[in-house]
Amino acid sequence: MNRGFLKKLGPGFLLAGAAIGVSHLVQATRAGANYGIIMLIAIILACVSKYPFLAIDAQYPALTKKDLVEGYKSLGKWFVVSFSVFTLGSMFIILAAVTLVTAGLAEYLFNFGWSNFWWCSFILMSCLLILQFGSYSKLDVLLKIVISLLTIATTIAVFIAIFEYKTSTVNFNTTRLWSISGLSFLVVLMGWMPIPIDASVWQSIWVKEKEKSHKTSASESFLDFNLGYFSASFLGVLFFLLGVLIMYGKGTTFSANAVEFSKQLIELYSETLGSWSTHLIAGIALITMFSTTLTVADAYPRVLSRLQAVSLKSTKISNSKFYNLYMALLIISSLCLLYFLKSSFKTLVDFAAGLSFISSPVLAWFNYKLVIRSNFDQLKPSRPYRYFMQICLTILIVIALSYIILIIFK
Repeated sequence: MNRGFLKKLGPGFLLAGAAIGVSHLVQATRAGANYGIIMLIAIILACVSKYPFLAIDAQYPALTKKDLVEGYKSLGKWFVVSFSVFTLGSMFIILAAVTLVTAGLAEYLFNFGWSNFWWCSFILMSCLLILQFGSYSKLDVLLKIVISLLTIATTIAVFIAIFEYKTSTVNFNTTRLWSISGLSFLVVLMGWMPIPIDASVWQSIWVKEKEKSHKTSASESFLDFNLGYFSASFLGVLFFLLGVLIMYGKGTTFSANAVEFSKQLIELYSETLGSWSTHLIAGIALITMFSTTLTVADAYPRVLSRLQAVSLKSTKISNSKFYNLYMALLIISSLCLLYFLKSSFKTLVDFAAGLSFISSPVLAWFNYKLVIRSNFDQLKPSRPYRYFMQICLTILIVIALSYIILIIFK
């Protein structure tokens, strides 16, 4: 793989940067710690069932020169309106959730005496400055470095945990999974593992943005997506294994407070791996969450700009002025939400993940319709792959409906 091709990589790493965060550090680790190895099935199922509907986000813009917002518009106004409702209904709480986790880790690691809300404000203002005075290319390079370092560091940590693992300390018990709380958590885990399906729209916009500096073919764009997606999926499994190997069977109840959760998480790692690992694990966790917050803060303003431009049929609307305006509104609104809900850490995270999963079947169906109706032969799935997509869509529908039923009758 030559240097020229490495420059063409980027949107896939942005996708991985957005994916590797709460779903991995919090949800995957909690899954391993609370339920043991049985939850690995849920992680694999989530990664496999979402794959075909996220995979089109790379090829569609490369072939059609349009992002998925424009694609939804071609299907009909209702598709754009529905996606807009899902976006507006979830973006504030998703950014607030990832920021809250990042702030908890920063407060634990640096201990400056700042309140959690001030850390949230500092983190979001840092994202604002990076994205305002930086550019897509700088964000692109930053995420390549972060994801590469994170993959190396986490892999090393897992190998150390395997060598330190003592089977006598763990009694695997799967009965807790089949309770209402266990099944609810299964859906919450799958909601953001490895990333919500609406992120397909994010990547399609990033692909178009990347095209401004480096032209890529559909095959190169697809390879870039696969590198990002499978990196995120692989790291999800690694964080899950750390939870199983280090935390499962310890009898610890995780705190609903972000800072206390971070403290419990890091201290359990250091108790098993040694005190030398405290700052390493804390640093890995903080880098993970900041990259997620940064990419989410970048993605939603881009999506809103595109929604406005496509809805009003104007090519002049999707410019930096509206991107900056939407980013400011997103950050201010998320900070207001954090101010009132800062003490509800797990509730906020679980609600946001559950909300994402409920929308997954609908957005998956949107993407399925898009490729089925495409005029490009390269986008149209073969008959076996179409059956695979239909099976994956059925899985998402069944699990989402089960979750809704659980909420109603809980």
